[in-house]
Amino acid sequence: MQIPPGKKIYFSSDNHLGAPTQEESKPRERRFLQWLDMVKEDAAAIFLLGDLFDFWFEYRYVVPKYQVRVLGKLAEMADSGIPIYFFVGNHDLWMFGYFEEELGIPVYHRPQSFEFNGKRFFIGHGDGLGPGDKGYKRMKKVFTNKFFQWCFKWIHPDLGVGLARYFSVKNKLISGEEDAKFLGAENEWLAQYAKRKLETEHFDYFVFGHRHLPMQLPVGEDSVYFNLGDWITQYQYGVFDGSTMELKKFTP
Repeated sequence: MQIPPGKKIYFSSDNHLGAPTQEESKPRERRFLQWLDMVKEDAAAIFLLGDLFDFWFEYRYVVPKYQVRVLGKLAEMADSGIPIYFFVGNHDLWMFGYFEEELGIPVYHRPQSFEFNGKRFFIGHGDGLGPGDKGYKRMKKVFTNKFFQWCFKWIHPDLGVGLARYFSVKNKLISGEEDAKFLGAENEWLAQYAKRKLETEHFDYFVFGHRHLPMQLPVGEDSVYFNLGDWITQYQYGVFDGSTMELKKFTP
């Protein structure tokens, strides 16, 4: 994609809307809606890198009823012609077509490469990558198992969604709170993953979420790893203006 003059690419991750409760989440939801209204003025594209919801599961005819305003805003922006790309996170990985069919937003379950103005990006949520995150890697094998997903869909949504949201908040392996500490540049597993990726292919920017820590770390010659932080305490986002990438904090 060649970014038109005056346009930008925006990146956001880890909103965890609905946590710890729907009521407590509403101020963060309103703040995120304000951000969407701001960026739609000059967005060439928007990348949402997972964990938009603290829990999401698509039954055959049912989706969680909360965050309708966010879904409506995303549909409005997609309908206006702004490309929006969604990468599932470890909290909202059970997406089976709703975003594509109802909102017109493509959904990715694995990291993808993109090129903007000659700059190569490697983009994803970040869960399960690199040498760390071992507890979650084991858990993800269960969550992505087709048989387990088939079993879960037979639980009535009132019970299934309530139970899943409870464990989503309480289990630190799922929430990521256990790892939300800077490990040092040499020990950050997503930075290590980026360095290994560079051994076979060059990327100018690696952009991930999941860690809940805003970071900008060099990982190779002319290559930088960015972590977007979160929308729980950080309210950080990434922006690429066609030549450089940077992190910013949203203040309404």
